[in-house]
Amino acid sequence: MRKVNAVMTRDVEVISPDATIAQAAQRMRDGDFGMMPVGENDRMIGAISDRDIAIRGIAEGHDGNAKVRDVMSDGIRWAYEDDAVDHAAQLMAEHQIRRLPIVNRDRRLVGILALADVAVKEPKVKPATEALCGISQPVPA
Repeated sequence: MRKVNAVMTRDVEVISPDATIAQAAQRMRDGDFGMMPVGENDRMIGAISDRDIAIRGIAEGHDGNAKVRDVMSDGIRWAYEDDAVDHAAQLMAEHQIRRLPIVNRDRRLVGILALADVAVKEPKVKPATEALCGISQPVPA
């Protein structure tokens, strides 16, 4: 089984919780990605996705000047760059996430693993299938 660092995307942008959601959306558009880790004081404190902006931001009446911290997902799940892809896919399935930050053993952000990376770059389809099935399950109430 290949390691996460063989299939992850290495070009990662981090955004401040004090940035506006308009700034986050523009950076996502310009970089052609749908999620950014949120960092403060050299630590990841959460993540913001295009879905967060749409559902917690615009749909809740916030305008583009709302702060990232107001709509971001608190906390963050991550995997190590030397973990097996199967392990990362399992985390994605268990926690119903499509994009997983990847850190090195010093816990420094080194990449993002998207479900699409697993599906396209990993010859074994099973991890991506399991992750997609897990992500697609309804969240228990």
